[in-house]
Amino acid sequence: MAREFDLLVVGDANPDVVLSGAPREPAFGQREQLVSGGDLVLGGSGAITACGAARLGLRTAFAGRVGDDAAGRFVLGVLAERGVDVSHCVIGSRPTAMTVVLADGSDRAILTSPGCLPYLTVEDVPRGLASHVHVSSYFLQPALAAGLPGLLAGERRAGATTSLDTNDDPAGAWDGLADVLPEVDVFLPNAAEAAAIAARLFGAGHECVEAAAARLGGLGPAVIVKDGGNGALAWESGLLTRAAAGPVEPVDTVGAGDSFNAGFIAARLRGMSLGECLRVAVTCGSLSTQAPGGTAAQPTWKDL
Repeated sequence: MAREFDLLVVGDANPDVVLSGAPREPAFGQREQLVSGGDLVLGGSGAITACGAARLGLRTAFAGRVGDDAAGRFVLGVLAERGVDVSHCVIGSRPTAMTVVLADGSDRAILTSPGCLPYLTVEDVPRGLASHVHVSSYFLQPALAAGLPGLLAGERRAGATTSLDTNDDPAGAWDGLADVLPEVDVFLPNAAEAAAIAARLFGAGHECVEAAAARLGGLGPAVIVKDGGNGALAWESGLLTRAAAGPVEPVDTVGAGDSFNAGFIAARLRGMSLGECLRVAVTCGSLSTQAPGGTAAQPTWKDL
């Protein structure tokens, strides 16, 4: 059945204030410290993934929550400029989420005020809109997470495919995924997230990333693990595939994993092989690091 969109991204969107050259320990006591650079950019795993997918030519819609405030208008404006449909985004009375990223080389600390994010629910998500449904930032959106198994199961019954990137769990509990992962076609954690989730679900110790991916894949999804400088690996139907990291010197790694997600989904929807999808994803993630913020350097297919 033809769908209006190729991809619906469900999740988080917020402004990111990215401060480069940040001190490892900010000085309190009313002291002012100078950093090497600062940028106001679009943030949120879901928003960055949506922009990356649109940049790769997918007809992309975004469903999430923002506030009726300057931050919300900024978010919606940037998404629309990037070719993402925002007509299904809920504008509410609670404030838009805000994030400050303290970047030190390739490492970063992330401080987020969740604002309206915890109030997104499955009732806010349109049904039957896209061929593929991607969900981001599971642990920042507990009301959405509670109804996610049913939402994804319904989309799959209607012929859509699904994917999930949980991102980090600020509470460190990693709960609630046992019922969700069987309804996910593609699971997209990074190596630390994969290990933590496998340990929570299976009581496993400090396993290698390949073992964690295989355990998670036993629940049903293809497991695609972002592994930093080691590139990425994919586990699907017992087959393990790896792709090396791209030869780039990063300017800013914020959002690289989200651009990776966009690349993998776009390649998968084109019918490419698992290895090809992984190489496209790694390249998208690598190229996205060549400018500040998560969206400025996202590639097109011509760039790839």
